[in-house]
Amino acid sequence: MSTEIVEILSAEELRRTVTRLASQVVERGGDLSRLVLIGIYTRGVSLASLLAKQIEALEQVEVPVGSLDITFYRDDLDKIGLRTPAKTNIPFDLSGKTVVLVDDVIFKGRTIRAALNAVNDYGRPETIRLVVLVDRGHRELPIHPDFTGKQLPTAQEEQVKVYLQDVDGRDGVELLRAQDRR
Repeated sequence: MSTEIVEILSAEELRRTVTRLASQVVERGGDLSRLVLIGIYTRGVSLASLLAKQIEALEQVEVPVGSLDITFYRDDLDKIGLRTPAKTNIPFDLSGKTVVLVDDVIFKGRTIRAALNAVNDYGRPETIRLVVLVDRGHRELPIHPDFTGKQLPTAQEEQVKVYLQDVDGRDGVELLRAQDRR
């Protein structure tokens, strides 16, 4: 068994996608002074920072960024195994804010369900929106992103790998397919 790697987004395409997503968030964000971004560990946090920088470049408005660890809110710890939780850092009140949750890939929707539960422990936002870099389908829950960088229909057994400079040392998105060599 070998793995075929297919490039989905190059570093430049990822940069353009982040710029487009930031523009869409601004367009639908309403009062930008009430906008906050919360990245879901791990790559959602980096992606939220990239979006905030791009929004600041576009609008000259600094958007607060928080980070959210959802480990203890997951309903599938028995399947994914024990993890060392990261530190949630939401240094602002969410009450009355437009919260934009940010994640790299949405698949079954369980991570986002856990994130929604976690956010409720930090206040009652006016609105919660969802930005994902890649939507690969296969939802098990009725959760749909408001902003999507790339729709990528995949097979269940395929994997999508997002690489971000500050986590992985490079930018890009790849699809990994197992190949049966007979």
